[in-house]
Amino acid sequence: MSKGVLYVVATPIGNLDDLSRRAVKVLSTVDLIAAEDTRHTRPLLRHYGIATPMMAFHEHNEREAMERLLQRLAQGEQVALVSDAGTPLISDPGFPLVREARQRGIEVVAVPGPSAAIAALSVAGLPTDRFLFAGFPPRQGAQRRHWLEALLKETATLVFYESSHRIKASLADMAAVFGSERQAVIARELTKLHETVLSGSLSSLIEQVEADANQRKGEFVLLLAGAEPVNVTDSGADAERILRVLVGELPLKQAAALTAKITGLKKMRSISRRWHGRLIAEAGKATRERAIQALSHCQLSVSPRSGVRSVWWSWE
Repeated sequence: MSKGVLYVVATPIGNLDDLSRRAVKVLSTVDLIAAEDTRHTRPLLRHYGIATPMMAFHEHNEREAMERLLQRLAQGEQVALVSDAGTPLISDPGFPLVREARQRGIEVVAVPGPSAAIAALSVAGLPTDRFLFAGFPPRQGAQRRHWLEALLKETATLVFYESSHRIKASLADMAAVFGSERQAVIARELTKLHETVLSGSLSSLIEQVEADANQRKGEFVLLLAGAEPVNVTDSGADAERILRVLVGELPLKQAAALTAKITGLKKMRSISRRWHGRLIAEAGKATRERAIQALSHCQLSVSPRSGVRSVWWSWE
């Protein structure tokens, strides 16, 4: 008996017309729809005249329901997984099911469509070449601030989901951690009747949310501009000067580790190839062999944008 197929189907995040024709066909023809909340999915199915049976599949019954779904898939049935809105698994249940299905050799097929995070990115006016989707911040203030601090130096655009109950608190914590002038966007109720997209500094967005009660209602995507890239030119020059002094007295590896501590540079740092040549020449014959031995563990790379050749060296 051939195994069935698990379809991961994206559904509208607000506007029912955003359901794709392919999604309608899949939902109409599968044997079962596993829905995060059957009460929420039923109006969508009714709108498109879909009568496929449903079963609840959410975070509270995920482990128990997963085994039943896998058994039906193993018997050759076709199952569609949907969340309340958007693409399943993106801050929604389904990851254990998809992972286990793949491990058991069951085909998993994506039926792509709406995603609040991607929709918000497309209209935010923030860089989209690199972004980090972080999901929902922790509920408690202290945990949330500590969690945000880990993202402080991230240069990619940051994308969060948040609820109406915590939008003010999360904005305040973001301003405290990232600075009140960090540029941000609030995308609220996307594709729905009362959709709004606000942009500005965190301090200005906090003022707008506090002044208008409507801006505290609905479902939110918060986007923050990434941190400014750190200019390592000056610190790199300092590191070279310190390293030049230390390498005359210490083994190169030890000198490099001490230089990293003094300058505060990260453990992984790019060192110019030309400097490596100077280092070996200046270190003297006694140090030369140690330098060559240490440099043999470096990895040469070429930047795809600038073409700059560099060596990545791990201080261990």
